[in-house]
Amino acid sequence: MQDPTGLFTTLLQPADLGLERPVLVEALDGFVDAGNGRRLAREHLLNALDSQLVVSFDVDQLCDYRARRPELTFTTDHWSGYAPPELSIHLVHDLDGVPFLLLHGAEPDIQWERFIAAVQAVVADFDVRLVIGLTSIPMAVPHTRPSTVIAHGTPAELVADYPKWLPTVQVPASIGSLLEYRLGEAGTPACGFAVAVPHYLANLDYPDAAHTLLNSVIAAGELSLPVDALARAAEVVREDVDRQIVDNDEVTALVRQLEVQYDELASTRGGGLLTDGAELPTADEIGAEFEKYLSDRPEGGTGL
Repeated sequence: MQDPTGLFTTLLQPADLGLERPVLVEALDGFVDAGNGRRLAREHLLNALDSQLVVSFDVDQLCDYRARRPELTFTTDHWSGYAPPELSIHLVHDLDGVPFLLLHGAEPDIQWERFIAAVQAVVADFDVRLVIGLTSIPMAVPHTRPSTVIAHGTPAELVADYPKWLPTVQVPASIGSLLEYRLGEAGTPACGFAVAVPHYLANLDYPDAAHTLLNSVIAAGELSLPVDALARAAEVVREDVDRQIVDNDEVTALVRQLEVQYDELASTRGGGLLTDGAELPTADEIGAEFEKYLSDRPEGGTGL
């Protein structure tokens, strides 16, 4: 494979893999990942399914090491280990043996357009038929109701069965959303799914978000993916949250208010919380919620 950008190395050639127009799932670490939904989904795929590295990107050209410093391990009197940032594409086989590609790793800090051109070259060489992006965002939704998905894509037929969100909204860009936009411009089918995570649980591991995202990939990509373990983990977390808030009047009142809002919109709009005409946050409010989420997110924190 010829790399026109000088950003990646192909370790296994498409012709040697016998692929037939695979799906590519984009799960880059980036701007927002409420409840770690995207991370949990990605890790679950790599842990539960057979995979192999097929494309490696040159992170030295894409990473700002001073903004996101990698970890070094110090043992007694010497440096004993280094965890470099990774950015790669794995070939994964679903439960039926159907291959698909998984793009994951650190979102590039610089050279976004050049990186997107590199991904487009991979998409062309591997004859990818569809790119699916994953996102998880904090929203005013209760944990006691089914997770809501915001779907977007080009062409629009890819997400025609999903409720519409807002007519027009401006939010801070991620490389995943820009990739979807550029692929759409180029005529490559691309879609994305953003699961709404209860904002009061955004700093916890929230496996229901990963479960919802993978179900969206199953439907859009016609893949058979393991989701039962995530469903069980989601139930455990839900029960644990219920136990923690039962004696917290403030949080209990918040959840009940969100339940009333969710149920009223679901009954009147017929499609869940995020539907046409619903009273949703403005673009400024959404941006402020993202910024608050990122500024409030503790390093490794897991408390309510």
